Amino acid sequence: MGEPYKGQRTKRMDWKLEGSAQKTESRVLQEHEITLDDPGDDGVSESFQLLQIDVGCDHWEQETLPTGSAAWCSKNVQRKQRHWEKIVAAKKSKRKQEKERRKANRVENSGIYPQHSKRFLRSLIKERLLEAKHSGPRLCIDLSMTNHMSKKELSRLAGQIRRLYGSNKKADRPFWIYLTGFTTDSPLYEECLRMNDGFSSYLLDRTEEDCFSLFPLETLVYLTPDSDHALENVDLNKVYILGGLVDESIQKKVTFQKAQEHSVKTARLPIQEYMVKCQNGKNYHSEILTINQGSFLYWSPI
Repeated sequence: MGEPYKGQRTKRMDWKLEGSAQKTESRVLQEHEITLDDPGDDGVSESFQLLQIDVGCDHWEQETLPTGSAAWCSKNVQRKQRHWEKIVAAKKSKRKQEKERRKANRVENSGIYPQHSKRFLRSLIKERLLEAKHSGPRLCIDLSMTNHMSKKELSRLAGQIRRLYGSNKKADRPFWIYLTGFTTDSPLYEECLRMNDGFSSYLLDRTEEDCFSLFPLETLVYLTPDSDHALENVDLNKVYILGGLVDESIQKKVTFQKAQEHSVKTARLPIQEYMVKCQNGKNYHSEILTINQGSFLYWSPI
């Protein structure tokens, strides 16, 4: 007879493989039964159990154990799970301790610092600012010198305006702030809107008018570090001007010369009289402050 076809050879090979697999499975089952029935030699039986090759083991285990069971989690997964549970428990404990600490502080300081709601504090801030608008003191930020400032300097100035407003409104005796020479189509206005959330709702006056034409000249006092007169007290009938100028090249006497051109009184902050120079590596001490540092002006009526 001729040679069998290729397909016939394949079928015979499959039958042989199936037959050998069945024989192997039956032999393994027999050995398993013998091992369980003969408990005489414990060491030999344990070694046989370890050397068994169970072809259908995976199939049986998948049928008997669900995939979500804890037995299917590896030791690494279990270790990570325990570590994560410890982290969650520690965070809960820390939050609880912080809550108890704040509660104890409120009870301790209830007589010294009475607690008020946010609505009450907002109304109190508004009341104080409006009172300063009608009866003083008043602070004017001269923004007419921003035309030659770079974008970086404008950004820094916008940040100083935000900090000035924030610290001023928290003061017990705040100033009413004017932003003069401030146009809505200027790059500074765009920077203020970009950097300061809620800038359009700030409780202050914005005007394109120059400070020298907005107020009587005899009521103005321009604060400049080049003045010879130290400011000792704040007069409620005066309007104090801070130059809105961020100049990294530090041009001297810019604000002083501008005040002299309009015949306006000048004054400097009493830094030399009340501040002590600290030693530093560069031995540099500047009396030129940013505009947000004008919030330190604690006034006393004259």
